[in-house]
Amino acid sequence: MTNTNKILTALATGVVIGGVLGVLFAPDKGEATRQKIADGSKKLSDSLKEKMNEGKNKLAGMRNTIRERVDGMKDKVEEFSS
Repeated sequence: MTNTNKILTALATGVVIGGVLGVLFAPDKGEATRQKIADGSKKLSDSLKEKMNEGKNKLAGMRNTIRERVDGMKDKVEEFSS
């Protein structure tokens, strides 16, 4: 894991923990607090799914680019060796 990923993971964890603690110590009724936690969890889950999909798409694009470059190099090598 790169330093950037570690920093982003630590930041996201801190935000989540801070949000949960803020909700837990807020002067709301228990039902309202549980609903806020559930809503926050849903938003976090949706955000993580979106980021995962973005990452998958980026990796797929990188894979395709690499394949195209390798195929281009193969063609050049075959052309040169003929």
